[in-house]
Amino acid sequence: MTVESVRPKDTTASAEPPVAGGAVPLLGHGWRLVRDPLAFLSQLRDHGDVVRLKLGPKTVYAVTTPALTGAVALSPDYIIAGPLWESLESLLGKEGVATANGKLHRRQRRTIQPAFRLDAIPAYGPIMAEESHALVERWRAAGGVLDITYESFRVAVRVAARCLMRGSYMDARADRICADLTTLFAGMYQRMVVPLGPLYKVPLPANREFNRALADLHVLVDEIVADRRAGGQKPDDLLMALLEAKDDNGDPIGEQEIHDQVIAILTPGAETVGSTVMSLLLILTEHPELGDKIRDEVESVVGDRPVAFEDVRKLTYTANVVTETLRLYPAVWILTRRAVADTELGGYRIPKGADLIYSPYAIQRDRRSYERNEDFDPDRWLPERSKDVPKYAMSPFSVGNRKCPSDHFSMAELTLLTAAVAHAYRFEHAAHSDARPRIGITLRPRRLMLRALAR
Repeated sequence: MTVESVRPKDTTASAEPPVAGGAVPLLGHGWRLVRDPLAFLSQLRDHGDVVRLKLGPKTVYAVTTPALTGAVALSPDYIIAGPLWESLESLLGKEGVATANGKLHRRQRRTIQPAFRLDAIPAYGPIMAEESHALVERWRAAGGVLDITYESFRVAVRVAARCLMRGSYMDARADRICADLTTLFAGMYQRMVVPLGPLYKVPLPANREFNRALADLHVLVDEIVADRRAGGQKPDDLLMALLEAKDDNGDPIGEQEIHDQVIAILTPGAETVGSTVMSLLLILTEHPELGDKIRDEVESVVGDRPVAFEDVRKLTYTANVVTETLRLYPAVWILTRRAVADTELGGYRIPKGADLIYSPYAIQRDRRSYERNEDFDPDRWLPERSKDVPKYAMSPFSVGNRKCPSDHFSMAELTLLTAAVAHAYRFEHAAHSDARPRIGITLRPRRLMLRALAR
């Protein structure tokens, strides 16, 4: 599968990386990252292992090879910061596990990690299965055309809320959470690539809608925490772990940290998983033979009964379809870091304070790492073939201490959901369906309108 091995260039550490072409006055390369970011980022490796970009007045270093993106992710010389995280700060705050660094981040990981241990995940299995089969039944009852954006985010929010914050109080709030996040993630991407600062405070309609969604989401989180405290119950879930967590001095953690941590739970649970569910349903629509193979696998594994969490480990082809979807359509398609020391990367000098950017989308589609790199091929994840994938060329959940703590949780959820819907339905596009990628902080189809046809 490997076309060539990935090695940093042998250059002197005093060298400056080359500047990418195509910059324009004032906006620099920001206009290309707005106009067609996927194509732009995917061709950057042709210009170097590390290249310089201009985003407005800022210089940003784009890292383009698997080996170097792995080095950035694993090195203590680079922290969570930069244009992506600055744009997310109004949503995620500074005290949640997604944005914290250093000692605070390590303590927060210790608080939430038990909820995502491999031995903890089976306890969530009945909820995942229940929500998957409820989705299948709702589509059967609804008939007609399905708004897949709504359906995907709804099931993602419900699974995250019911598993990690055990409460039916989320039912009435799921739609508001989905609507708010849709508005916010679109606006945040624009703020990242075109950092115009004060202009985003001008009371234009788009800015007012962004601020309304942001305020509403923060109100929702405060309501969730208040409801749990008012209920007087103490279920063994992640929300309770946060409410009972202690800081390094043994004191209860502050209200702002609890708030930011709940945001950090809901955001990936809704936005990244929901986006991946949309991409999976697009794949099943455009490649019906994959759905047929999944149906056959489910029937061979489970027979006539409904698929259950206990079946997930045996659904290897279904899991490979999920993995290949994550390769070609990673929800988290762009990441940034900041250098906290003068460093060297691939032979190039990276100054302290410099912002770095890299794209899992571009890395995971690179022709240098994958044969038939643009083809959807679940069998490339068979053991005898996957061993040839270069290290760090497939990291949809990141690596190191910033690896998503819910990776196993999400894979189980996505595999079970894919098995349930592919066993029950084939899919076709309906009028006004738009499968083109929607570019925001996350990546997903623009607007999927599908018909679910019973098998």
